[in-house]
Amino acid sequence: MQTEELLQILACPRCHGELTAEGGANETTGFACAACALVYPVRDGIPVMLLEEAVPLERWRASHPAV
Repeated sequence: MQTEELLQILACPRCHGELTAEGGANETTGFACAACALVYPVRDGIPVMLLEEAVPLERWRASHPAV
């Protein structure tokens, strides 16, 4: 599935809010919830939408610089 399609169907597991894609132009590395300030990682092309796997947005952006 393409990132745009995933953004239409996925929601933050915590607040059920809208997500935005994190990563470079060619690869989505995570899905961020601005309201919760959390990022849900993408591993092997699969979004991991579990609260216990979420990373604080500030820490995510520090370890995943924009490309």
